[in-house]
Amino acid sequence: MGSFFKECDHPRSRWSKCPHAYKIRYRSATGKQMEESGFTTQDDAIERLTDVYKAKKAAPRGQAKAERIALYGAMRFSEYAAEWKAGQRDLGPASVRHLDSLLEHHMLPLLGSRRMDTFDHRIVEAFIRSMERAGTGLATQANAFDKLKAILLDAHRLGLFDDHPLAGVKPPQYDPQRAVIPSPTQLQQIRTAGDDRFRLITDLMNGCGMRNGKAAAVNLRNIVADDVYRITEQVNQTTGHYARLKHRKMGEYRDVPLPTHVKETIEWYTDTHGTTDGYLLRHPQDLSRPFPYYYLNNQWQRIKKADEVDIPEGMVIYSFRHFFASNCLTHNIPITDVAEWMGHKNIDVTFKTYRHLMPGTISTAATILNHTLTA
Repeated sequence: MGSFFKECDHPRSRWSKCPHAYKIRYRSATGKQMEESGFTTQDDAIERLTDVYKAKKAAPRGQAKAERIALYGAMRFSEYAAEWKAGQRDLGPASVRHLDSLLEHHMLPLLGSRRMDTFDHRIVEAFIRSMERAGTGLATQANAFDKLKAILLDAHRLGLFDDHPLAGVKPPQYDPQRAVIPSPTQLQQIRTAGDDRFRLITDLMNGCGMRNGKAAAVNLRNIVADDVYRITEQVNQTTGHYARLKHRKMGEYRDVPLPTHVKETIEWYTDTHGTTDGYLLRHPQDLSRPFPYYYLNNQWQRIKKADEVDIPEGMVIYSFRHFFASNCLTHNIPITDVAEWMGHKNIDVTFKTYRHLMPGTISTAATILNHTLTA
C-alpha cells in the first residue's frame, strides 16, 4: 500500500512525540514512485495512504492505461530507452557496453528526440533505411533493430500503441558468413604452434566448445566427472575479472562434454605448471589476477605472422569453437545439444551458422523413409 516515515534523527519509537511532520511514499497507478509530506500524526499519514490505495483499486483499468499513455507517451525515446536499460539487470558488462554503443552511435542520433507515442511501422522502416544509406554493416543493423524492437515491444505492452509498431516491418537481412573451420591435421599443427597456455585454451575451445573467456577461467574443481566439465564462470573482457555466465544468473552453470584428449591436456598442464586456487591460468605477471583476454589474441597474431603452419584463409580464433560444432554435427549429435553446450540463447543462432554442416539431405531422407516403409 505504501509507507510512512520521518526524515529526522529521532528513532521510530520517538516519532509520536517529536514535532517533525510525517511523510508518505507510494506508487501511482502508472507505477511512478510518489512522495507527500506535511502529515501531523501517524494516523493522518495512514489515512492518506488508505485513500490512495482505495482510489487505485476503484480506478477503472481504462483510466490506469490512460495515465500510462499520458506519462510514457510524452517521453522522448532517449529517456524511455534509459529507463528500459535500467531494467535489464541480466546483462553482463560486455552486453551493457554493446547496448550503449548501439544507442550512442545508431539509435539515439536518429530517434533520441522522438516522442514514444509517435512510433509506428513507418518510423521503424525509415530507421532501417537510414542505416542502409549510412553504409552500416548488416550485423550492426540487425543488432540495432533487435534492441529497438525490444524497447518498442516493452512500450507496446504498456499500451502506448493501438497497432503493433513492428507490424509488417522486414528486419535487416543478416546471414552470418560460413564458418571457416580447420581440418584435424591443420588443427593439430596450430594448437602446438603457441606456448602451453595457447595449447590449453585452444583444446578447451575445440574439444568442449568453450568461448575463450570461459576457457581462461578453467578450474580443476569444475571437472565433475571423467567426461564432464562444468562451466560456471568466465573472465570478462571488459572488467578483467571473473564473472557469471552470459544470460545466466549467479550460480547457474552449463555442463559440457570433456573428451579424453582435453582432460589429458588439463592434467598435463597441471603437472607442468601447477594451479592457483584450482585455476590453471592466471596473469603471467601477477598470479593474484585472472588470465588477460588479450594474451590469446597476441599469440594468435604472432602465429599467423610467423607463417610456419597451415592456417586456412579467413580462420579466426573463434574457428576453434567452430571446429567443436562441426565435429558434433557431422557425427549426428543433435543440434539442440550442441546449442546448449555452446551456450547459444536461441537455437536459431546455431542453425544459421552451422546448418551446412548438418548431415542429411532431402534425397537421403527420402531413401531412408522409403526403406523404413517398405521393410
